[in-house]
Amino acid sequence: MAGGKLSPRQKMVNLMYLVFIAMLALNMSKEVLTAFGLMNKKFEISNQKATTTNSSLKDQIAQKAQDDPTNFDGPKKIFDEVSAATDKFYKYLETLKTDLSSDYERNEKGDLPYEAMDKGDKADEWFTGDRYSQKGDEIIKEFANYRTTVTKALAKNKKAKSLISDVELYFNTNDVTDKEGITKKYLDYHYKGFPGIASIAKLSNLQFDLKTLEANLFYVLVGATASAQASYSNYQAIVIADKSAFFAGEPFKGRVVLGRYDNSTVPTAVEVNGRKLDLNDAVKDGQVNLSFQTGNVGEHDINGKFTFMEEGKPVSIDIKGNYVVVPKPNSATISADKMNSVYRGVTNPMTVSFAGISDNNVNASAPGLTKGSKTGQYNWNVTNVAGNKAVLTVTGKLPDGSNVSDKKEFIIRDIPRPSATIRGELERMKGSKNDLKVSTVGVAFPDFVFDVKVTVQSFEIKCPGSPTIIVQGNKINDVAAKAIDKAQKGDVIAISQITTKLEGAGNYRMPPSGSFLWEVQ
Repeated sequence: MAGGKLSPRQKMVNLMYLVFIAMLALNMSKEVLTAFGLMNKKFEISNQKATTTNSSLKDQIAQKAQDDPTNFDGPKKIFDEVSAATDKFYKYLETLKTDLSSDYERNEKGDLPYEAMDKGDKADEWFTGDRYSQKGDEIIKEFANYRTTVTKALAKNKKAKSLISDVELYFNTNDVTDKEGITKKYLDYHYKGFPGIASIAKLSNLQFDLKTLEANLFYVLVGATASAQASYSNYQAIVIADKSAFFAGEPFKGRVVLGRYDNSTVPTAVEVNGRKLDLNDAVKDGQVNLSFQTGNVGEHDINGKFTFMEEGKPVSIDIKGNYVVVPKPNSATISADKMNSVYRGVTNPMTVSFAGISDNNVNASAPGLTKGSKTGQYNWNVTNVAGNKAVLTVTGKLPDGSNVSDKKEFIIRDIPRPSATIRGELERMKGSKNDLKVSTVGVAFPDFVFDVKVTVQSFEIKCPGSPTIIVQGNKINDVAAKAIDKAQKGDVIAISQITTKLEGAGNYRMPPSGSFLWEVQ
């Protein structure tokens, strides 16, 4: 175009035309690169949202498995296997994206310089001529590992098998024949020679496919199970009593419901203990309200059946339940959570109840007794109770308004004598004089059921050839250290009469500890 017998002016016009075309092509190229960048950004935003959503789906199926292990334990295990493999492969693809963009810096918004990412050098490193490089072989292997793991997991469930074709569609790495009839390797066809931002966008698209497959699996597994549960033949009739036991002569109050019920779950007939119920009076909000005399003391069965219409045919569901009639209580149940005795200096946890009486109608009283935060829970501090015995009285209010009461006597004991400790060891150990001088003196209660916290106030130390020294606090002082320095190898140094203050016990004082013997090495 610029050669031949053209005039200089025509040559210049032709050259400018070429430059114009080149600039136009360059601008189009930048627009395409930007389009790939914006596409990748949308995929990444969608992937972030999908990650959050799928995490919620994982929590949902875990909760379903906890609530209904019979129906959902299997689906949960399959979902967990696929989710673990998906998460691993997703992170691997992210490393490939990071490598492809390693030569570029993101701006303050976190965006890559799309228009500058027209080179495919990083992806070209996946090839050696017409073959894959070591990195290329690694990528293909990761694809294969994901397909194998997920396909194996999906094959365990009939409904989930339908997603195996999606795995093969999204993550197949077989050779590809292009529009010119040339067969190319998977990575060659999709990534070789492509701009870096285009390859990154394709990898983000694969990540989106991973999240889509994971979400689809949840709906297939949960939907299939829910469909099976929706059939009336899989329902179970449940007897719900207003309380677990009833007093003799008291009417039974309760309901018979299905495992899943709502306003639309209305039976066509209900029979309980041989008596057909009036549906207009008994059925409300998908449940049948029962009311009949409980009978004598003992266990009684409830039998009957629900009848529903399903696809034009009657479906019967058996009603099976029982209840227990107990005599009116005349004694309370009172027990110490730790043992039958109560101790000064600590808070003794107590459980108080009256058989057949709700906690809000039970009242316990004793010097130093306070109500706990849980049902039937009390805390008893007998530190200031005189003598060696204490009485706890319990009163219960029956449904008819009358009261019953009971009481129990407990032995009050002091906290047992503590054992002396040094470096966590009890009563005796061997060591150097220097180790003893820097050690902390303490006490322990190895045979006591309560965890108590004490502060060491003082102790006595007796070294051979020296008088007994009284030390304040829990560390060896200078006077004691000098006496220890005089000890010889094989001498036994005795630490005893460790006095302590019990935290939170006011002026209560425990007996001093026994001795700790330190043999000098």
